[in-house]
Amino acid sequence: MAVTKHRIVSGEESDIHDEPHIEGSRVTVLHVHERVEGRGLRPETVADRLNLDIADVYEALAYYHRNLAEMRAVEDHRERVAAESETLEKPD
Repeated sequence: MAVTKHRIVSGEESDIHDEPHIEGSRVTVLHVHERVEGRGLRPETVADRLNLDIADVYEALAYYHRNLAEMRAVEDHRERVAAESETLEKPD
């Protein structure tokens, strides 16, 4: 019987990110989702470009859809940080 090992590390368990990412890389679940579902790139293309196994791309996409509330919170956090940095960059 095959053993399935999940390779997504949650933001709470991570030492390198504050959001879910693929174990052994700095590639976040949201980054994969944005490329495949946001830009319409094929999962194989994303895997090749990011030097990932195709299974990691599909696992990231599955994680995104299984954890929509968490991923929406990550997106909201990114938007707040971007808005705050824009405010800081504008001269008075």
